[in-house]
Amino acid sequence: MATVELRFSALPEHVRTARLVAAAVARRAGVDEAVLDEVRLAVGEACTRAVGLHQSGGVTAPVRVLLTEEEKQFSIEVGDEVPHAASHGVPGEDGAAVEEPEPEEDEMGLAVISGLVDDVEVSADEHGGVIRMSWPTASATVLP
Repeated sequence: MATVELRFSALPEHVRTARLVAAAVARRAGVDEAVLDEVRLAVGEACTRAVGLHQSGGVTAPVRVLLTEEEKQFSIEVGDEVPHAASHGVPGEDGAAVEEPEPEEDEMGLAVISGLVDDVEVSADEHGGVIRMSWPTASATVLP
């Protein structure tokens, strides 16, 4: 199992770099060429969401992207360090209240990701959130 870890400052201009790195690693892992655009778009949406959460929450920690190549699948995890809770006003790094994003905005980005990726999982708690996405690799393809 090979893993590439990318951390970047929560700035929109770094999302493009994350997309390019994800596509390059996915290609090397054996993800079908026809799916690489979906990988780029899904990573872009997930990273844009994480950047927005960090900026609106005043979180200075970097956005984390883990790209993992396994025997039959390639997976990507995009993580934020914004505390998530059912109610607004969760304490942030400096103790000040952190406003959660508007549910409609958050759901829109997640809906786009769900439309691009068959295998996606979203989790969040008081320590942050993670979007896990995976795609089959060429080694997972069964030949006749």
